[in-house]
Amino acid sequence: MSQAGMKQTPIAGSKTEVNAYLLFNGECEAAFKFYEKCLGGKIEMAMTHGDSPMSDKVPPEWRKKIMHTRMTVGNTVLMGSDAPPDRYEEPKGFSLSVGTKDPAEAERMFNELAAGGKVQMPLQQTFWAVRFGMLVDRFGIPWMINCEQPAA
Repeated sequence: MSQAGMKQTPIAGSKTEVNAYLLFNGECEAAFKFYEKCLGGKIEMAMTHGDSPMSDKVPPEWRKKIMHTRMTVGNTVLMGSDAPPDRYEEPKGFSLSVGTKDPAEAERMFNELAAGGKVQMPLQQTFWAVRFGMLVDRFGIPWMINCEQPAA
């Protein structure tokens, strides 16, 4: 399939949104503060289990854990929470994809996200991108950073 065949076609009048919801092993607050800084996002809301109307039913050690948080990055939304220890599973089968037109910005984001994590594919030039790389950050979340080639 050519790159031209990969262009997104918006559905006229669609009111549907698809957003990522990430589950963490007790580190949601730290992860979202890190993503806010790294991605230039804004945490719009965060609620702990202790803030909820059911806080008296939550074990004391879980009252400061995140029940739900929401961050905007540009026109996208990233949400998350801390999963109870018996329900947490290591993320697999997906990656969060970040696109930028600026190679320096791609380098910066890749390096910040990779710090303390694991690089799966170093950021490099590919046949479709000025820069592309894959990593798993220190919170266990998989990422792809893509800086596409300018249109010819």
